[in-house]
Amino acid sequence: MDKTQLVITVKTRLTEKIKHLELLISQTREANTETKSSMGDKYETSREMVEQEIRNLQRQLNETQIQQTAVKKLLPSESSASDFGALVETGAGHFYIATAVGEIHMDDRKIMTVSTESPLAKALHGKKKGESFTLNGITHTVKNIY
Repeated sequence: MDKTQLVITVKTRLTEKIKHLELLISQTREANTETKSSMGDKYETSREMVEQEIRNLQRQLNETQIQQTAVKKLLPSESSASDFGALVETGAGHFYIATAVGEIHMDDRKIMTVSTESPLAKALHGKKKGESFTLNGITHTVKNIY
């Protein structure tokens, strides 16, 4: 299976998420500036809530940028073991080990993207075709790795 489109989709989704978060931060800062100039000191609590929201959005943006840096290393080449960049087929479905950006539909397949830090990726780590792993008390077998 050619993973080229899968890699492109993951990278595109991360780029879109970064742009969206940057826009939200900008809009929230703008709203906070307007609040400061028009409402005075009695609204200090609401300004602090807006500042907390900006910090939360900034944290999400930083995490997404770290994910994007890691994903730049992704190549569409075949994998021999379940590790970063591998597309793993099990009886439960297809899983792309990179970063979690949601479900991707390709070649009539539903592919779930999972972070390398997820319990599933940790259970799969290093497994090869035909090997089994246990997750949440259920044993699964790796059918194929792309």
